[in-house]
Amino acid sequence: MKNYIFIILAIALLIFNISKLDFENIYSNDSQVALIGVLACSCAIILLVILHLSKKIKEKIKS
Repeated sequence: MKNYIFIILAIALLIFNISKLDFENIYSNDSQVALIGVLACSCAIILLVILHLSKKIKEKIKS
């Protein structure tokens, strides 16, 4: 249950950071911070999904 909350929060932060990107001037300071935030949120989502899948596999092995 806790994983879903963190995934939803990471998706919300991802959407927020994408909205802050300036695609016309991607190398400005604000866009660089937003781009780093997008990459960090993407990594967090991937890691949380891997954690969720590993817990499912662990439960299947136990039963």
